Amino acid sequence: MAINFETLDYLQDGNEKQRRAHQVLASHSVIENLVGFDPLLIGTIPLNIDIEKSDLDIICCWKSKNLFIETLIENFAHHHGFLLTEKKIAGHETIIATFQIDQFEIEIFGQNRPTKQQEGYRHMMIEHKILSNNDETFRQKIIYLKKTGLTTEQAFAKQLDLVGDPYQALMRFGEQQLKI
Repeated sequence: MAINFETLDYLQDGNEKQRRAHQVLASHSVIENLVGFDPLLIGTIPLNIDIEKSDLDIICCWKSKNLFIETLIENFAHHHGFLLTEKKIAGHETIIATFQIDQFEIEIFGQNRPTKQQEGYRHMMIEHKILSNNDETFRQKIIYLKKTGLTTEQAFAKQLDLVGDPYQALMRFGEQQLKI
């Protein structure tokens, strides 16, 4: 099923957790407060493969690191557990803000590159395509593997018998097999 992940509209017709996520994000204007940074909700909740401890992951693209940091602090620092970190991930300067709203932990992840080129988005699109090409049993196996402690990418790699680093193997699979 084709889903437009560029908006949150699909969450309104989703499962209970997806509908709650939409309500929390909308009522707290999370996406609206990030609109200048091309925000996209990614991860397991949009794909309906979440487990109890799954968080809401939002990726962003910043041109000005300082403006992005100021925006995060101004709009989200008042939320419970707010933490802002800077680090290099795969050679990319990355700003990460985490905080809690209601029952959801939210992680906002920003890099100075387009959101659709970031690994998180690319992995999600590959995983979405794989899920679309398989049945409910496959989806349930991914959820089971995640509950045993595997990351999403590790679960997909195990289920697809991919070898090597699961993150890279999944990316190669998507590029070669799915043409994503």
